[in-house]
Amino acid sequence: QNPKTSAIVKELLAEGNVGELHKYFGSRMEFGTAGLRAAMGAGISHMNDLTIIQTTQGFCRYLEKNFSDLKKRGVVIGFDARAHLLSGGSSKRFARLAANTFISQGVPVYLFSDITPTPFVPYTVTHLKLCAGIMVTASHNPKQDNGYKVYWENGAQIISPHDKGISQAIEENKEPWPQAWDDKQIDSSLLLHDPYATINKEYFKDIQKQCFHRNINKETNLKFVHTSVHGVGHKFVQLAFKAFDLRPPFAVPEQKDPDPEFPTVKYPNPEEGKGVLTLSFALAEKDGAKIILANDPDADRLAVAEKQESGEWKVFSGNELGALLGWWIFTCWKNQNRDACAIKDVYMLSSTVSSKILRAIALKEGFHFEETLTGFKWMGNRAKQLMDQGKAVLFAFEEAIGYMCCPAVLDKDGVSAAVITAEMASFLATRSLSLSQQLKAVYDEYGFHITKASYFICHDPTVIKQLFDNLRNYDGKDTYPKSCGRFKVSGIRDLTTGYDSSQPDQKAILPTSKSSQMITFTFANGGVATMRTSGTEPKIKYYSELCAPPGNSDIEQLKKELDELVNALEKHFFQPEKNNLQRKTE
Repeated sequence: QNPKTSAIVKELLAEGNVGELHKYFGSRMEFGTAGLRAAMGAGISHMNDLTIIQTTQGFCRYLEKNFSDLKKRGVVIGFDARAHLLSGGSSKRFARLAANTFISQGVPVYLFSDITPTPFVPYTVTHLKLCAGIMVTASHNPKQDNGYKVYWENGAQIISPHDKGISQAIEENKEPWPQAWDDKQIDSSLLLHDPYATINKEYFKDIQKQCFHRNINKETNLKFVHTSVHGVGHKFVQLAFKAFDLRPPFAVPEQKDPDPEFPTVKYPNPEEGKGVLTLSFALAEKDGAKIILANDPDADRLAVAEKQESGEWKVFSGNELGALLGWWIFTCWKNQNRDACAIKDVYMLSSTVSSKILRAIALKEGFHFEETLTGFKWMGNRAKQLMDQGKAVLFAFEEAIGYMCCPAVLDKDGVSAAVITAEMASFLATRSLSLSQQLKAVYDEYGFHITKASYFICHDPTVIKQLFDNLRNYDGKDTYPKSCGRFKVSGIRDLTTGYDSSQPDQKAILPTSKSSQMITFTFANGGVATMRTSGTEPKIKYYSELCAPPGNSDIEQLKKELDELVNALEKHFFQPEKNNLQRKTE
């Protein structure tokens, strides 16, 4: 019933444009553990009013089956600032239609009245003891995209088998229910609640449990620049600084207000490097700020840059900031906990494609480190399991600039990460240390961990499948490569098939998934490289790392060795020319 998407389809029908119609209606968006992520537009392959109604009807029925008290507890729904003029879709409209679906079935809905960071949704699920949460966002994807992200009652993103169950329920509930389109009726419903004021108060109260140096924060002369890259983060990072008694950061004026067009950047993704930070560098130079904090548009990720003594700006990789935050959060915990026995219940987590630096710190300091599959859905669920056993999960991170610094949110959170980074930098400044100098000190103490990650773009799933099949049948059927250029392969773990050469029974310990490709190669020189497909983008990604024991300080030699390994990986395993792969460009 949306006149804009309806008109698009009618026009294509009138033109007899079968090709375009097939794009729109050939296959339904797949509901996975990340929920939905697709372009806004007409048809069942896109995010629009109808597909949101259908998805929510399925999700509602699935929750009814799983929770006898759903009508007592309810769900939370949040949204970012995305909008698409051509199809009339927007995050706010989708959130209201989703709320309408639940309310029509007698389910209470806590619908945020304004834009909110993604981490506020899992926080609300936990804080208000709700059955589930929905966040309408496409995070840092291109402007035409939107998404529908789902959290379970434990406050973590859903994992299997919930995705399958919800997907099946969507298939069974495709016909819109009566009044499905009439979202105006929710405004007078007693089942509609607005958690905005309460959650804003409670969240900022909770993250203050991670504030350990209020006096230093009050006095610091360190200046910060913050950018929300046309997303939702501005107001919330300002409030986080206030909660920690830090002077507010300078906000990049051209990027501080939400704008669904993302006019000043090619990609609204701080992970893409210096291109996204051009305006931040200019403001920092003007105002004499040493540190830049950049959130992605839904404020669940954080990038950090620091001005070096040379005048150059260093943008920290996700692994480097993970090393710094891991060191900092453990140091703060140690200062608060003098009981030597307490450390046996302390945990940190990171994903399998992230740096192993936390493992090195854990080995030396005596706490537990665990790695999970890629994605915060795994770390959030594992953290909750550990917390339910009385363990303290201090920190979790992934190399894609995602950090969980505060146990109140079981997902990555760019707001708390920004303010905790600012406190860490302010503390280090009192010791005349920069973030870069402290990073070197961490590596000196626990061993250098040099990482390099990138990706190739490939829009053809057949080519991707063939590339990975070739690696599994490299020297004849069912044989993996024994070397990559001059680098000897010493171990292989394939989480698509479940093979792991390092295990006695050759079966991988981490869960496997036939629907996604992921192979990890260990090399005789201590290098590790993982190749995997992305769940939300047409990319084949790779992650590589060389770990050296403490005392091996020839960092340039290590970097050279890793560069050579990566070059060999690209040349022999990716074969970009043969497979027509497009390289990542700045």
